[in-house]
Amino acid sequence: MIYLILGIIVLMLVGVPVALALAGGSLVFLLITDQVPLLAVAQRMIGNIDSFSLLAIPFFILAGNLMNSGGITKRIFAFAGSIFGWLPGGMGYVNVGASIIFSGMSGAAVADAGGLGSIEIQAMRDAGYDDEFSIGVTAASSTIGPIIPPSLPMIIMGVVGGISIGDLFIGGIIPGLVMGLAISLMVFYYAVKRKYGIISAFNIRNIWNTFRHAFLALMTPVLIIGGILGGVFTPTEAAVAASIYSLLLGIFVYKTLTWRSFFKTIFDTAEMTASILLIVSAAGIFAWILTTNRMAEIFSAGLLSISDNRIVLLLLINLVLLVVGCFLDSIAAITILTPVLMPIAMELGLEPVQFGVMVVLNLMIGLLTPPLGMVLYVLSTVAKVPFEKSVRGTAPFLIPLLATLLLITFVPEISMVFIQ
Repeated sequence: MIYLILGIIVLMLVGVPVALALAGGSLVFLLITDQVPLLAVAQRMIGNIDSFSLLAIPFFILAGNLMNSGGITKRIFAFAGSIFGWLPGGMGYVNVGASIIFSGMSGAAVADAGGLGSIEIQAMRDAGYDDEFSIGVTAASSTIGPIIPPSLPMIIMGVVGGISIGDLFIGGIIPGLVMGLAISLMVFYYAVKRKYGIISAFNIRNIWNTFRHAFLALMTPVLIIGGILGGVFTPTEAAVAASIYSLLLGIFVYKTLTWRSFFKTIFDTAEMTASILLIVSAAGIFAWILTTNRMAEIFSAGLLSISDNRIVLLLLINLVLLVVGCFLDSIAAITILTPVLMPIAMELGLEPVQFGVMVVLNLMIGLLTPPLGMVLYVLSTVAKVPFEKSVRGTAPFLIPLLATLLLITFVPEISMVFIQ
């Protein structure tokens, strides 16, 4: 078993795509050990993605892409600017506020970084902010997307862990807002230290005008969250409704969606969906091998042998997730680690929703850390700066994110306040 794990790690380190590394390594292991017929492997891979809940993934991706291609993100950014621009270091707060709003539409940190990232970084440059601070706050705020609903990682977490996706969505609302507040405190620290100025005076008329132009776009998260909370939609149905609503806005209201941009949006959505589901399918095989070889029990016994202190064990679980998040795609990590870690978390008294939010936040922090650091690569490309510069700018913003993680871990009310 150790050779399987090491082999997959080596494959990923030499640049083999995550899904192929997981599927290829698992297939070789099964061929050598002759545990099951290969036909059963194919059936299990298909079974891993044969879920009605997973239908939410392409539709939430489509809704976010339609918002981007329809120019709706610019309206959201302008509205956030009118609210926070009068504060010292205002563009930092605008960045966080826009990400919180956009998180109710995209559901993915990379989508947030790619969709709003170019707008946010350019606006901060124009306002005189240095690249490291601009990239740091943009990277940190993009991790809010998968915490506040809708959330693609939460969907995977719900399917793999057998947790209500609706409850996971609701459980992420307060933690996401706490993340925004924590990042804003770091922005405040930089604004005071570097004497950042304001970008515009407070103007209630400007707030009204930008709100009026962005109002229908701002109704997207209301539609999603309100529909789920009110029992009108399941998460999958909410994803379909959000896609249709975004399409209608782009075609008939804002009239910014062309045939060319529409077909590009469809292609991008299909490509991203295929990538995610392939990872889920391949990671499911690897997770199944771990389970059938009792790796969950072995890991649990090993962890519990280190200490019987609840605080120490919870910190160790977080440490495992943080380290894995540095090397492994978040979707694959959720699929593999949830069956291993969830029994331990339940034994330590964590609620399933609390555990789910904790896992997702850990792995989102992993998107900001080398060597994988997908958000860092996206922002380096968008900002056209060296990867190392993105790492330096983002490092200080790990402090508020880690502080939020500790709060979620040890204060269950933060994620459970709306769960009945």
